[in-house]
Amino acid sequence: MIEQRTFDAVTALIRTVTEEEVVARFQRLAEGDVSHKTGPMDLVTVADRRAEERLTEELGALLPGSVVVGEEAVSADSGVLARIKGEAPVWIVDPVDGTANFVAGKPRFATLVALAQGGELFASWTYAPRLGLLATARRGQGAHVNGERVRTGAGGKVLKVATSQFSFLDEHRRSRLGGPGAEKVQALQSGCAGLDYLELARGGLDAVAFAWEAPWDHAAGLLLVTEAGGASLTTAGKPFSIAGGNALPFSAARDAATAWRVLELMDPGRAG
Repeated sequence: MIEQRTFDAVTALIRTVTEEEVVARFQRLAEGDVSHKTGPMDLVTVADRRAEERLTEELGALLPGSVVVGEEAVSADSGVLARIKGEAPVWIVDPVDGTANFVAGKPRFATLVALAQGGELFASWTYAPRLGLLATARRGQGAHVNGERVRTGAGGKVLKVATSQFSFLDEHRRSRLGGPGAEKVQALQSGCAGLDYLELARGGLDAVAFAWEAPWDHAAGLLLVTEAGGASLTTAGKPFSIAGGNALPFSAARDAATAWRVLELMDPGRAG
């Protein structure tokens, strides 16, 4: 699906665009550089837009015939999302995952890119420049962080789960994950889904659990976790589909059994 030369060129491109369009604006945003999309917590910056514009143009040139689905393009025209279900190879791009952190001057943000075709993921990149992390995966060739092969962890006595910001969870799910009855669960609030997937892939987390489908948030991380030995499941008992139509919430975890355990914690009796 993607030759080594192209894979390396994509890696270099992501580094360059992120450094020039995102890092160059880190802790340097002017008041007019930040705006809201659907609400006060849904931020977009000039860095998001410029990085996505450049990636859209240059990724397409690296793989002729491919198309791009970017977060900001879909925000402007929801019809762009249908490209994921088409026959052409598709680049799925989140130019700045963790935009709220980026705006606040915090380093936990990343650029996410995945390559898919026919609903199947073939390659992914997660680049967190201020943390010095580059995670990559290719279908059937494993997951790597800074060039080193990584695997999901074996787990311990406490289940470590990253999930949505608690303010986005209903009272039932908050209590199941972080209430008095959840002594064996350490629930962490996600501020950057891409970095949570990275931590899961290298054994720092046992699972992630989310209740939204936006493919740019999940595509890169899902392939990374799968190639590291993990699995994803929706409440319908099926792997998460980047094409949508998933029964939510869903979990990605160190293995399928752990993903199922997390779903049962969040929605007992519903999973399956």
